[in-house]
This record gives sequence, C-alpha cells and structure tokens, in this order.
Amino acid sequence: MAADGESAAGGAGGTGGVDGAEGNGTGDDPGAGTVRRRGRRGRLVRRTALALVLFFLVPVLAAETALRVNYLGDPADGTYTRGKDAIWLGHAWVDGRKTDADVKALADRLGATGIRDLYVHAGPLEHNGTLPASAYAGARRFIAAVHREAPKLRVQAWLGDVLASESPNGMRLERAETRAAVVRSTREILAAGFQGAHFDLEPLHSDDGDYLGLLDDLRAVTRAQNAQLSVAAHQIDPVPGFHSFWGTTTGHPKWWSQKFFGQVARRVDQIAVMSYDTMQPLESTYGGYVAQQTSLALEVTPASTDLLMGLPFYHENRFGHWNHAETVAAAVRGVRLGLSRTDADRKNFGVAAYVDFAATEQDWTSYEKGWVR
Repeated sequence: MAADGESAAGGAGGTGGVDGAEGNGTGDDPGAGTVRRRGRRGRLVRRTALALVLFFLVPVLAAETALRVNYLGDPADGTYTRGKDAIWLGHAWVDGRKTDADVKALADRLGATGIRDLYVHAGPLEHNGTLPASAYAGARRFIAAVHREAPKLRVQAWLGDVLASESPNGMRLERAETRAAVVRSTREILAAGFQGAHFDLEPLHSDDGDYLGLLDDLRAVTRAQNAQLSVAAHQIDPVPGFHSFWGTTTGHPKWWSQKFFGQVARRVDQIAVMSYDTMQPLESTYGGYVAQQTSLALEVTPASTDLLMGLPFYHENRFGHWNHAETVAAAVRGVRLGLSRTDADRKNFGVAAYVDFAATEQDWTSYEKGWVR
C-alpha cells in the first residue's frame, strides 16, 4: 500500500514531472522514476504473493468442499457394530495401579457394547526390540480378572516404539537383530497370557519392506500359538502419492499409499486405522474424511482381516487435531457412510476407541448411540 501511495503522490504532485523523468530520465524530479519503479516492484510482490496464496488455497478449499459433500447422505440400514470393536487401554491396567474392582467396572462398561478386543499398553519396546518383563508385571492378574468378569473379551499386548525414520534416535527396523528381538519379545508376552500382540510403531513410512518382513515373522509366531497379530495403521493417501508430496515438503510423510496399506492388511489378523489427528477444521470435513478413509481401507483389506476405524476418545487442541471438529459422533457417522458406500455387509469390520483414560461420557454416548444400536 505504501508503494502505491508514494507513486500516486509523485504523479499528482509533480504535474508531469514523474512522467518526464520516466520518459527521458532528465525531468525536474530525478527521484520520481525511483518511486515509480518501487511502486511497480511492490505491486509485483503483492501479485506474486496473491498468486501463491491462490495456488495453495484453491486446491485446499476444493478438497474441504469435497469432504463436506462426502459427509452428506444417510448411512445404509444395518451399518452398526458387528461385535468386533476394540479399545486402547493405558499402562495402568498392567502396572498395579488398577484393581480387580476397576476391571469389574470396565467389564460392566463394555458389556453392552460391541467391544471384543482390549489393546492394553504393555510396552514400550526398547529401541533394540527387547521388552523387559517388568513393563507388564501385572499382566497375568489383569488377564485373569478380565476373563473372570468378561470371558468374551480378548486381551492383546499393545507394543509401541518410536522409529528412527525421522530422527537419529529410535528403533531401526533395517537391523535384522532388532527385528529378531521384536519377535522374541512377542513370544514372551504371549507366554505371559496375552491373546495377541498389537503393534504401533511410528512414524512408519510407506513402502517399508523391513516392516513387511517383520510382520511375516510375527505372523508365523502368532499363528503357531493361535494368537492375534494386530497393528495400528497410518491413514491412506487422500489423493494418490500424497505421502510423497507431504514427505518432501515437511519431512514427515504421515500417510501410507493404498497399496502399502493393503500389503500390511494381508499380513495381519487386525488392522486399526488411526483415523484421527487429521488437520480437519470442521466436524463435517472430519466426518467426510473418515468416510473417505473407510472406503479406501475397505477397498484393499482382505475380507478375512478385521478392519477397525479409530475413534477419537481424547480431547486436545493442537496442530493437526481440533477437539471441536474431531468428535466421536462425526467419526461414527463417517465410518457408517464409508461402509455403506463401499461394502455395507463386511463382517470383519469395527471401530477402535483411543483411549480409555481420556474418554468422556459424551464419547461413550456418541459411540453407543451412533454405532452400537
């Protein structure tokens, strides 16, 4: 604005002096040409900035509009729980902080829901893949109490760690000895009475062949012991190749390709999509995004694998997650819409609630009214 003001003032106050200076460089006001050039540069900068804003903003607005449209319509009849839902539980259940009375209260809470699997935090794994027994010292007692109060529930060990994919510290899956240690740790937690192993390794980049190899080795162990192999999965590219673009521009790919998601899904018994932390600003765009993710996941998940869509049973406001937008109600409706449009009769399908210690009564009510009925 300042450059335009100077230019206009020079032209009006100089009564042709600016034009003369511009035309032959010998006018009475030798500084007027500089003022005009600054004005042109200012306009060029503003126009360039506007072009860049439009370049990025227009596609974003188009995408957000598409997600809102994706949230429209009515879910198909019968798109409710199949009794194969899950919930992530905190470490307090296996470190002695929770009592048998807490287990009974949990069983009562889950009794009328579709939850079958408990992913109880039994780690984290060490960066070298080992898992000290002290990390899950109260597991046997917890598992026995669950089976006493709710025999139909399965208890799986939730094992996670930070990967060294974006920082110098963390687990390195490219090391054979680390993968072998993860397999040994899995044998150990199954020997402790867990009925499955649920892995959450992040940030896990798309097309990681070492991860696929690890899953093959783990599947051999869990199948031999009639146990479940389950994983928490990143979201799928909302548009093809988006993980590559995002990784190049931010250093954090975040999404998986749909092809890689399918490769993972074919190697496990259960795959739970972390369909939260989506950067969506509105309930409608978040719900539309979940509907899209549900469809993309259904398209490449074998019918024999349990596909679970994550529900945000937690409340934060930070970059990537807006509490007012990422609600359980919007997620459930999105799940039902995606299921309705893609494979309404899929039997091995459910939702997974993250996480028990942050859940509110409203979260439970939204889940029960929207999905369990």
